[in-house]
Amino acid sequence: MANLKEIRNRITSIGSTMKITSAMKMVSAAKLKKAQDAITAMRPYANKLTELLQNLSATLDADAGGVFAEQREVSKVLLVVVSSNRGLCGGFNTSIIKKTEKVISEKYQGKEITLYTIGKKANDILSKKYNVLKNNVTVYDDLTFDNVTVIAEELMEMYANGDFDRIEVVYNVFKNAATQIATLEQYLPIEPVEVAGNVSSDYIFEPSKEEIVAALIPKSLKTQLYKAIRDSFAAEHGARMTAMHKATDNAKDLRDGLKLTYNKARQAAITGEILEIVGGAEALNN
Repeated sequence: MANLKEIRNRITSIGSTMKITSAMKMVSAAKLKKAQDAITAMRPYANKLTELLQNLSATLDADAGGVFAEQREVSKVLLVVVSSNRGLCGGFNTSIIKKTEKVISEKYQGKEITLYTIGKKANDILSKKYNVLKNNVTVYDDLTFDNVTVIAEELMEMYANGDFDRIEVVYNVFKNAATQIATLEQYLPIEPVEVAGNVSSDYIFEPSKEEIVAALIPKSLKTQLYKAIRDSFAAEHGARMTAMHKATDNAKDLRDGLKLTYNKARQAAITGEILEIVGGAEALNN
């Protein structure tokens, strides 16, 4: 009977776990819808802004982009690693950590690497092995363009001061609820783009192209970082929803198996008691 009590307690415990994972799945599904709508609405704007900047920059001199377009010999690299503050989201954070380590060991082997982490999980793991300049965990409390702008301006200031020769962002791109793609994206300097032909011959620019580019570059960089964090935020909720869905299904299978084991053990115990009673009655009759 002690064995039956243990099985009963396990069934109760798994039932409680199922309630928690199911609730977390529903919460993530609700948050995912909002985050997905935000990143879906933002992508066309961010892509068009980048395209406009590239088309204008292609017709200007190499130094028209100012310090943010300056190509330097790479010796000091800053990697901005975007993860989450919370766990229970499958391989979401693991893929980012692996991607970061791969970039450091393969692409920037022998270079001076510094990390700027956004989110608690990446900092907890990577700070044990690499130099972390700063960890920002508050941006997710109120994920707005203005709050991300503070981080973007900090990165731009460090690049302009010559603290780093290249800045790149490692983050998860949201594809769908079940798929997140770990991506490395160059942030600074701005990558030069070659455009065939004179793309601006039919346009009159007021103010000049140089002034437009100078105003667009900071705005484009802020938008690029905001899009990356928004992508990661949507991917996190998609990964957590999928992970909690799988956890709920696994808990249900485990509970059903334990119920079957419990019923078999209970039936065996009842059968044993009946046999003892019958055996005792036969002994008395004899």
